[in-house]
Order: sequence, then C-alpha cells, then structure tokens
Amino acid sequence: MVKKPAPSTTRRSEKSRRAIYDAALALVAEVGYPRTTIEGIAARAGVGKQTIYRWWSSKADVLLEAFLDLSARTAGDTGEEPHAIPDTGDLAADIKAVLRATVDQLKDPRFEIPSRALAAEGVVNEQVGREYMTTLMEPAIRLYVDRLRAAQDAGQLRADIDPRIALEFFIAPLAQRWLQYTGPITYAYTDTLVDYALGGLAPRTPDVPSGTPERGPVGP
Repeated sequence: MVKKPAPSTTRRSEKSRRAIYDAALALVAEVGYPRTTIEGIAARAGVGKQTIYRWWSSKADVLLEAFLDLSARTAGDTGEEPHAIPDTGDLAADIKAVLRATVDQLKDPRFEIPSRALAAEGVVNEQVGREYMTTLMEPAIRLYVDRLRAAQDAGQLRADIDPRIALEFFIAPLAQRWLQYTGPITYAYTDTLVDYALGGLAPRTPDVPSGTPERGPVGP
C-alpha cells in the first residue's frame, strides 16, 4: 500500500492565512470595525483564535495586512505593478494615470468598505490611525515623493519645492472628498487636480523687470 505524503504545513498555513484575510474583510464590511473581533474572524475563517494571535497582535494588524494582500492580488490580476508610479517623462500623464487607478479602487466596494472602516476608526483611535498611516499611506507617499524628485531633477518642477508637501496637492483634496462625500470622485476631478497643482509647481518664467521696453519686430 502506497503511503500518502503528509499534508504540507506551508500549504496549510497559507490556506488558513487566506481564510483569515477573507473573513476579516467580510466581517468589517458587514458589522463595522468596532464590532469586528479576533474571535469573530477566527470563527468565520474556521481556525482557532490562537492561530490568529500567533501571526498578528491585533485585529487592526489583521485587517491592514488583509487589505494590502487584496491590493497586491488585484494588481496582479490586472497586470499592474502593485506599488509603482510610472516615469514616462510626462509627469502630468503619470500622476493622472495613478490617480485614475486610485479612483477605481476608492469606488470598488471590495476596497472602499474596509478602507473607510479603517480610516474612520483611525480618527478616534490613535493607535489604529498610526498603523493605518504607517502601513497603508506611507509607502504610497514615498512613491509620490520619489516621482516628484525625479521631475525636479528633469527640470519639470521648481527646484525649491518640498515634494513631501507638494504631493498633498494631489492626494489630500481627493481623500477629503472621498471621506466626507463632498463631491463626486471622477477621472475629470483628479485630472483637474493635477492640472491645477502642476500649474503652481512648474518652474517660474522670469519676470520682465518693470520699465524694460518690450522688443518689437526687427525692421528690414
């Protein structure tokens, strides 16, 4: 009789981890962040709660990792780089493309519901807010900073700007509109944000000194 090989521990762990991710995202969508518990996630995933505590210290950690995993898998399905801002040499086109992808994600219930729950909890829970910022926001911010610095090096942006502040012209208005429902989230809106922001960030044309006569056409 041929003996069957023992089940792979790695495969079993990955299956459990995937079930926990799915359970966490489903629960926070159904009952909200405050009512989502480690016990509830464990029951939904069909694992013991000690399995969860072996890998994560809190439900916030579970949800943040589940959200990142969802983003990476979705990007893989569409053939996109999960954490990249293109550099085609056209800064406006590159930022517009990224913000359009962000609009798609913000309007996708799979992302919108858990991200709203985490963002809302982060307003009243400092620890969750810091983890949300560090885990989800900071990696994206660094990518914007790097792209804007490359544009500075190429002479497309003023050399005196701080990229860390400049990137807020793109993402802060979008985040506020999304969180507070102050207007529609559309490609036209984010394209306009880019046009307005780059208009102020572009290198300045030297002013003609006052009293300097303009040159007219040179006669024959």
